[in-house]
Amino acid sequence: MPPASSRPVDNLDDDDYPAYTMGRAAEMLGTTPAFLRALGEHLLITPLRSEGGHRRYSRYQLRIAARARELVDQGTPIEAACRIVILEDQLEEARRINEQLRAQGRESQSHNSA
Repeated sequence: MPPASSRPVDNLDDDDYPAYTMGRAAEMLGTTPAFLRALGEHLLITPLRSEGGHRRYSRYQLRIAARARELVDQGTPIEAACRIVILEDQLEEARRINEQLRAQGRESQSHNSA
């Protein structure tokens, strides 16, 4: 019996697992494959490739693509939408790191005062 970590079901829980074909991803987002290709051209998302060379998208990538689509639907040019989403993602990561560092600082202070 294979180890539990290699079960196919585990991949369904992985936000980074490239589970969706381009056609399925476009359908889920209510857009076209050309839109997804454009997001790749503007370096917003880089789909993984199947052994046959087909683009495959993860849930994380679909969330990013959905945010870009919202901006484009509001009239933002695709280049600007991609840049906005990249900056939003970087800001969120910086906030997460900042919070971790603050938590470590609080933990360090509590150990020093004990």
